[in-house]
Amino acid sequence: MALLFDFFHYDFVWRALIAGVLVAACCAALGMFLVLRNLSLISDGLSHIGFGTIAIGLFFGIYPLYVSLPLVIAASLLILRLTKRGTGDAAIGMVSAIGVAVGVIVASLNHGVNVDMMSYLFGNILTISPLEMWLAVALSLVVMTMIYIFYWDFFATTFDNNYAEAMGVRTLFINRLLMILTAVVVVLSIRVVGAVLVSALIIFPAMTALRLSQQFKIAMGLALMVSLLSVVVGMFASFIFNLPTGATIVVINGVFFLGAVLLGLARKK
Repeated sequence: MALLFDFFHYDFVWRALIAGVLVAACCAALGMFLVLRNLSLISDGLSHIGFGTIAIGLFFGIYPLYVSLPLVIAASLLILRLTKRGTGDAAIGMVSAIGVAVGVIVASLNHGVNVDMMSYLFGNILTISPLEMWLAVALSLVVMTMIYIFYWDFFATTFDNNYAEAMGVRTLFINRLLMILTAVVVVLSIRVVGAVLVSALIIFPAMTALRLSQQFKIAMGLALMVSLLSVVVGMFASFIFNLPTGATIVVINGVFFLGAVLLGLARKK
C-alpha cells in the first residue's frame, strides 16, 4: 500500500494517467471499427509516418506533434484513396516504408537518433509534459465526441458500406472521418507506447473483446475496459519493476488477450 501511495504521489504520474487513459479509450473505440473492417494495420503504417514526421520536427526544432498531426492525417487520407483502388495492403506498406526511410535519413542528418527521438520511438509516457497532457485531453475529447455523434454511421459502414450508402449514410465522409480520427489517435499514442508499438494499443483491446463477445456494444465496452486496465496496470508494473512503460502496457494487453483465448477454449470443453 505504501508503494501504491508513492506511485500516485507524483504529478508526472497523474499527467501520464490522465493522458494514457483518454488515449487508451480512443484506441479501443476506433480499434473495434478498424479490426472489423480489416484495416487494423493502417495504424502501423501511420505510426511509421509519425516516426518520420517527428524526426522532421526535431530536426527543425519544431514541437514534433505540430508537424505530425497534419502530415499523418494527410497520409491516412492518401491510404484511403489508394485502398479504394484495391491496393490497400500495398498502400500501407509503401507509406510505412517511406515513413521509416524519412525518419532514418533525417535522424542521420541530425547526427543520429538522440534521446528525444528514442522517447518517441519507444514511448515514455511518464515524461509527458503538462502541455502534452492538455493536448492529449483536448484531442481525445474531440475524437470521443465524433465517435459518439457518428456512432451509427461508423457502425453501418463497418458492416456493410454499400447498404449504408443506400440508406443515405455519407459513406465517403464517414470513411474519411474514421481515417482522420485514427491518424489523430496514432499521433497521440506515440507518446504513450512509442511509434514501434502503436498498432498493439489499437489492435489488442478489440481482438480481446471480440474473443469474449460477438455483440458489438458489449465488445466495445470490454475493449474499453481492457484498454484502460492495460494502461493503469502497465504503468504501475513498470513503476514497481523499473521497466519501460510503453512496452509493459503492450505486454499487459497481450496477457489479457491470452487470457481471453484460454477462456474461449475452456468454454468449448
